[in-house]
Amino acid sequence: MEHLIEEILKQIGEDPSREGLVKTPNRVKKAYDFLTSGYKADINQLVNGAIFEESTTGMVLVRDIEMYSLCEHHLLPFYGRAHVAYIPNKKIIGISKIPRIVDVFARRLQVQERLTDQIAQAIQETLDPLGVGVVIKAKHLCMMMRGVEKQNSELFTSSLLGVFKTDPTTRSEFLDLIRTGSH
Repeated sequence: MEHLIEEILKQIGEDPSREGLVKTPNRVKKAYDFLTSGYKADINQLVNGAIFEESTTGMVLVRDIEMYSLCEHHLLPFYGRAHVAYIPNKKIIGISKIPRIVDVFARRLQVQERLTDQIAQAIQETLDPLGVGVVIKAKHLCMMMRGVEKQNSELFTSSLLGVFKTDPTTRSEFLDLIRTGSH
């Protein structure tokens, strides 16, 4: 990858041997290794047995999960907050695993719509809950820095499964909880 980064630097009119750029190809490679580490992640390994039998039936919500990803169309960042909820079906997951699941899918080249669905599906497949709700609110640098150059636009996406989709009361509770005090 480093020689390709060096070629990109040349193509945009830069001198890759310039002092400030000499280590840039290696830095970019390391950055992309991290930013795309979700391709190598395994959800089962990540969860690592942190699923527990529990009879609770109330909604479990982790709100305002910071999220950073790369737009697959321009390789520019988009960032925001994910809100992930589920209704247990005799099983709960360690709460730190939910943000980790968000990161697995965010650390891939993405579109926000797919990212939202992938998080919901992963929670559904891992826990088999009565329902899952995921909402992501994000700003996209591909819209802010180029193209339409709209600085204050945010994209909202949602994925609702099970009772979050079929039960208006559950859906309303979820949406009300993420609105209350959310950034």
